[in-house]
Amino acid sequence: MPTLPPPPPPSPLGPGEPTPLHQARRTAESFGTDAHRYDRARPSYPDALVTRVAGDRPEPDVLDVGCGTGIAARQFQAAGCTVLGVEPDARMADFARARGLPVEVATFETWEPAGRAFDAVIAAQSWHWVDPAVGALKAARVLRPKGRLAIFGHVFEPPPEVAEPLAAALRRVAPDSPFSDQPARRPLETYRAGYAKIADGIRETGRFDVPEQWRFDWQRSYTRDQWLELLPTTGGLTRLRSEQLAEILGAVGHAIDALGGRFTMHYTTLATTAVRAATHR
Repeated sequence: MPTLPPPPPPSPLGPGEPTPLHQARRTAESFGTDAHRYDRARPSYPDALVTRVAGDRPEPDVLDVGCGTGIAARQFQAAGCTVLGVEPDARMADFARARGLPVEVATFETWEPAGRAFDAVIAAQSWHWVDPAVGALKAARVLRPKGRLAIFGHVFEPPPEVAEPLAAALRRVAPDSPFSDQPARRPLETYRAGYAKIADGIRETGRFDVPEQWRFDWQRSYTRDQWLELLPTTGGLTRLRSEQLAEILGAVGHAIDALGGRFTMHYTTLATTAVRAATHR
């Protein structure tokens, strides 16, 4: 269950021409199919990360790019931040607004800052849906000098006894899915390389100090029902038909039953972060 983007889906331009993820809007905006489940099942972020991003400014202004239902935003609000969300899916935005987060419906690329500036720009599990040619430069434009850009997400690879039945079921049930040819599990270094590539893009703008890589390790126990609640909120499953999803969940549920009805997930939360330079070329 990787947090970084899957292999790009086939391009409408023809075989061998992958569609950049930021152009795969149907997948990017499929998570609001069940916003309540998404908010209920998705994990929050380490408090240490939130504290570190928020810094020591009093009541910092934070822009949350691709805020979804507001999982990360609510944590930043609880830490004393004033948060504005930008979210392309109106269903997710409505859910977040109902829980106290102001949200403007737009992609980050088309969003209009209208002269507003922020102490931090964050993106929690969402930056891979932003055009890399636009994202870091736009973040630099809306950040105050010494403001922080923080891009972060979870690596959550379940144990092989859970991951392999999921991968096999996806290949069987949805062989045409762009997710079906992924390996059951991928090493942490695969994800770290993805965050290093994000750092390269930030560095190339010339608008930031040297990017940093942060890592937070933690774990959580899941029952069968808890894991089957989370699975449909992930990118590989959000667009499946109900009968396809039911078959996949059945296979994964059977595997968890064989483990005694629960398992422990070892999470790593990775972040690429950089401070906007006081002056830039």
